Amino acid sequence: MSQNEKNSWKTLSSEEKYNNPWISLTEHQVLNPSGKPGIYGVVHFKNVAIGVLPLDKNHNTWLVGQWRYPLNEYSWEIPEGGGPLGTDPLESAKRELKEETGLIAGKYMVLGKIHTSNSVCNEYGILYLAQDLEQSESEPEESEDLQIKKLPFLDAYKMVMDGKITDSLSQAAILKTKVLIDSGLV
Repeated sequence: MSQNEKNSWKTLSSEEKYNNPWISLTEHQVLNPSGKPGIYGVVHFKNVAIGVLPLDKNHNTWLVGQWRYPLNEYSWEIPEGGGPLGTDPLESAKRELKEETGLIAGKYMVLGKIHTSNSVCNEYGILYLAQDLEQSESEPEESEDLQIKKLPFLDAYKMVMDGKITDSLSQAAILKTKVLIDSGLV
């Protein structure tokens, strides 16, 4: 770590303010980088965010549409969900893809790791590209009212570029896959 990458925050004390099965919230009394006192709230996620971009041999993909309660709006996304910390994220990716689309992939490639909102939370996500697809029955969770849409990958890319897909995991996976396709690596 270089001198410029040092931690310039000092934690004086920490107190958990909220806890449920998915998240907890900790309030930290801090000295900020200028040495002045302040508070910093951090949301701790109990799952790893998992995003899976399915891509068939004809460069079609599948999007999942659902109402996102925190945003109070409808969202089109790649299949995604959470995997418990400490478990194999690939197993979570396989489960999410099957649950939401009914797809089973014969090949997975890690697209990368992403921090979803690093100014207020410690959540991170793992993104996968799923290929060699086989269709079976979906198994959505009881809290999911999903629409599934199969479309050409380039249409999903256009949805990102037109601002119709705003989910960060979906944008990152679609944009990275576009670069891989354009480079002939997929």
